[in-house]
Amino acid sequence: MILTCPSCSTHYFADDSTIGESGRTVKCAACGHSWFVQPKSLAEEKPAAPAHEVYRERLREQRREKSKIFAVVSWLFTGSLFVAATVAAFFFRNDVVKVWPQSAAAYRLAGLDVNRFGLDFADIERARTFNDTIPIVTVTGRAVNVANSAVQTPGVRVDLRDETGKVVATEYSFVTPAELEPGASGQFGVVVEPAPVESFEIVVSFVERSAVPNEPPVEDAPVPESQTFPVPEEPI
Repeated sequence: MILTCPSCSTHYFADDSTIGESGRTVKCAACGHSWFVQPKSLAEEKPAAPAHEVYRERLREQRREKSKIFAVVSWLFTGSLFVAATVAAFFFRNDVVKVWPQSAAAYRLAGLDVNRFGLDFADIERARTFNDTIPIVTVTGRAVNVANSAVQTPGVRVDLRDETGKVVATEYSFVTPAELEPGASGQFGVVVEPAPVESFEIVVSFVERSAVPNEPPVEDAPVPESQTFPVPEEPI
């Protein structure tokens, strides 16, 4: 018979007669480990497990297989949701920022541009003039709807900063009209008076309409069409 050391897995060939009818303890010549070896006849006559134990073991094995399948499906489902959420957050990031403005910082850290207002500045003109001896800064320009749908126009904030980047003056205005169709543009104008002499840089940005301290402009109502009535003829 073939003996295998349970410690180092060394194999030995031994005659059945050396084991005896009741078995004996043998020692591994390679590692010195000792173990008891049963005779081959006793090893082959090992009683079979009861039928109910076999059935229970079969049920346990089925449960283990189902658990493995459930775990794999759960991980696949969770991974699919994560991928779908990541793709949606990437392609619809402007909509995400509209609902959750704080997420704009996370997108910028990831190197992604966001435009939660759906507008871009265009044709911005800056002018420094004087009203008598009072310095004035005037900023005008257009806001273009670059979104695929109509947008409510926001407010415009103009910051004057000194050479260190500190804000020394701030003024607000509104983009008119209050709603822009895709591709349309609105106007805005901001006047800072008096403009601090230390102002060095002009920064223009969009803000929520609620952040503008002054009231929005009243848009002109459409002029009704004139109506003409026939003049009655004078009697002869």
